[in-house]
Amino acid sequence: MASDREACCTPGRDCDAELPPDDSCSTETGEVTTSTGMVRLSGGTFTMGSDGNEAHPEDGEGPLREVTVAPFLIDRCAVTNAEFFRFVDETGYTTDAERYGWSFVFRGFVDNTEPDYVLDTVTETPWWVAVKGATWLAPEGPGSNVLRDRLDHPVVHVSHNDARAYCSWAGKRLLTEAEWEYAARGGLVGARFPWGEDLKPEGEHRCNIWQGTFPEENTAADGYRGTAPVDAYSPNGYGLSNTIGNVWEWCADWFSPTYHRTPAADQMNPTGPPDGTARVMRGGSYLCHDSYCNRYRVAARSQNTADSSTGNLGFRCARDVNSAD
Repeated sequence: MASDREACCTPGRDCDAELPPDDSCSTETGEVTTSTGMVRLSGGTFTMGSDGNEAHPEDGEGPLREVTVAPFLIDRCAVTNAEFFRFVDETGYTTDAERYGWSFVFRGFVDNTEPDYVLDTVTETPWWVAVKGATWLAPEGPGSNVLRDRLDHPVVHVSHNDARAYCSWAGKRLLTEAEWEYAARGGLVGARFPWGEDLKPEGEHRCNIWQGTFPEENTAADGYRGTAPVDAYSPNGYGLSNTIGNVWEWCADWFSPTYHRTPAADQMNPTGPPDGTARVMRGGSYLCHDSYCNRYRVAARSQNTADSSTGNLGFRCARDVNSAD
């Protein structure tokens, strides 16, 4: 059931897991916020990746490279529970987590008495447990419900498959990895974070990541122990909220640590390798801590299988620019 694929970030389902059948803000000059809550980015050439000491070699962050992206529209915020609820309500869509009957939940959110709905633990990272009944609607499993007080929080426990289904319904798409990094940087060149080099400029918390000693104690000094509202912190230079921390965000690309170093890789509107076994995730989450995972930097990347879902993984949508925009 459980797999340790990039488990410190988001554990994944085993590749041979059998899926049951389906029954079912302000912007810089030149960037425009639309009436639909999307921001139009003008695109251009930027420096992607990182060669710094913080980079994880196995992730393939480097080398630094010049990449060009065309103009595109991007959601100002990650998709919320309210938005995903409307999608499910209108379509009757069933997520992968619902079809499997379980999803991965951070152990700190689960009753310590080992309830019978805890099905499995990821051995290498025991803070992740497979919880029966954990879904986007019940992110901690039985008894939890996002409709009570988390409608403006990012939807989680959504697989790559689920994210693409939502995008199709909304007339949008997932961002390419290059688009995601271009947008997350907010116009800054070479910075570690969307706002600059310091994680907490002048002591101000600018993102939702783990505070304290992981995984035993979260002081919630940044205001949140779990997910935060999608616009909880100051936006970046493009008017985009929470591009790092809070929840990981699915990208469209297949993951490879080396493909972008090969002659086959495009530098103009790159879309990643033609196939693979896992999809790219970007941005880090509320569970990231520099003691084990500093992937809340704008250049950091990770991966998971397309049917995997966890309590710290969501998505944001994009759309091609057309003549009406």
